[in-house]
Amino acid sequence: MITIAAFYCFAPFDDPASLRPALLSVAEHSQVRGSILLAPEGVNGTIAGPADGIDAVLTRLRALPGCAEMEAKYSSAEAMPFGKLKVRLKREIVTMGQPDVDPLAGVGRYVPPRDWNDVVRDPDTVVIDTRNAYEVAIGSFEGAVDPGTEAFGEFPAWWEANRGKLQGKRIAMFCTGGIRCEKSTAYLRGQGVDDVVHLQGGILKYLEDIPQEESLWRGDCFVFDDRVSVGHGLTVGEHVLCHACRRPLTEAQVTAPEYEAGVQCPLCVDTYAPEDRARFRERVKQIELARARGTRHLGS
Repeated sequence: MITIAAFYCFAPFDDPASLRPALLSVAEHSQVRGSILLAPEGVNGTIAGPADGIDAVLTRLRALPGCAEMEAKYSSAEAMPFGKLKVRLKREIVTMGQPDVDPLAGVGRYVPPRDWNDVVRDPDTVVIDTRNAYEVAIGSFEGAVDPGTEAFGEFPAWWEANRGKLQGKRIAMFCTGGIRCEKSTAYLRGQGVDDVVHLQGGILKYLEDIPQEESLWRGDCFVFDDRVSVGHGLTVGEHVLCHACRRPLTEAQVTAPEYEAGVQCPLCVDTYAPEDRARFRERVKQIELARARGTRHLGS
């Protein structure tokens, strides 16, 4: 069984590049794969591997300045959900494009999963899903507002266009693991919104802690690895990823005539040029050749 850990920590790193070699070495030695992002504002990632390997990487991460109390959310899978290990340097660990937003200076109030249903049911609270539209499409909380954004960096513009409608309401926000809400609630506080809360641990913690019969979550939650989606209890969902546009697909979309595995789906059939389709088909061919050899193509 493969252990999966998702984590983030906002912490001031004066020289993120200097942290990369040792972290990469520990992860490679521990047979861990996945993605770790380092930036001046902190670290963010999801990794998978043997339980002792995950512990070794998290121990190294918690030794970084300001990360001693970093929490991780755990789940498991029967197969490795990542093709390789990536430790990357970025400008932001979650891209909002608002350099003045600093979660270390103050964020919204955390609401633990056990109390989140009361927030969702409160008629004086506006519950906002801060994720991208393709994520919201496969699952969200009952009655939540979908901003319809294609990227997190679009959220400030959406807020500016809609803030007049939301005056006098308490704002509640949620996202997959909590990191986007650290920035979005910090942003709203900077915009003068005092009564703002967010789901502690994100959707993943809610699905882990709240029994399905008590849940106000509807659908599945998109995750950024080969599992594609998870449901209550963090069990693997039934969605398939389109490897052209990277969106989650239902069974009906996979069986649609427009679908071609690895090349196109009903959501992106009109998006790419013929030369892109040719490149995608070559990638599918190489993946199949690698599978026939008993190996894994890095583009799979």
